[in-house]
Amino acid sequence: MKDAKIRLYVEHALGAGQSVPLTREAAHYLFGVMRRSVGDGVLLFDGQNGEWLAEVTEAGKRGGMLQVASQTKPQQMPPDLWLVFAPIKKARTDFIVEKAAEMGAAKIMPVQTDHTNSERIRVDRLQAHAVEAAEQCGGTYVPEVAELTKLGALLDHWPEGRQLMFCDEAMAGQANALAAQTHAAAPWAILIGPEGGFSEAERKRLHALPFAHPVSLGPRILRADTAAVAAMALWQKALGDWG
Repeated sequence: MKDAKIRLYVEHALGAGQSVPLTREAAHYLFGVMRRSVGDGVLLFDGQNGEWLAEVTEAGKRGGMLQVASQTKPQQMPPDLWLVFAPIKKARTDFIVEKAAEMGAAKIMPVQTDHTNSERIRVDRLQAHAVEAAEQCGGTYVPEVAELTKLGALLDHWPEGRQLMFCDEAMAGQANALAAQTHAAAPWAILIGPEGGFSEAERKRLHALPFAHPVSLGPRILRADTAAVAAMALWQKALGDWG
């Protein structure tokens, strides 16, 4: 078997000796774009059973077949962390989803706030970006991208025990106390606001929530996409799997 340098996510439970059929899109990418052929190796992951080495046994324009050989990496689950964010311009929303997948979010949740400019998103397209990011970064898990929901409705039905890191742009320059929190073992979520910031009503409600922990992301107000990366890095270092 030739060296495997390509990673593919497949919606097929993986195990030694299994045959894995390729979708038309995956076959086009593997054989049409990457020019792989019978006998070549491919790395596969399904989000639940780690990474596996497989060999191309059939190659065609509209499909193909892979034979799973051996496991190359155990399953690595991310921390129980949601990234909750207000969608912005298309390319920058794509960036947020990609970086969230790379940096270890377990779930990605777009929300509509009082100042959100985008009222629609294509979940299938964003989910595809999450898959591509996981393929490229070596991850074995693909976070789910949820449907767009109103922030108020999400807070109304907030799951008991889940803590919320509320990134408040109005606190720019203030001391950050996230590392001092005593909820390291709890599930968490990070909330990033829209380009126009949170409304006063939203900020007042968030500050009053017992599970919300307002934080500053430094002395300057960050763009929403930059804030998402900065917030995840801050959380991962303090409470996640980077420590």
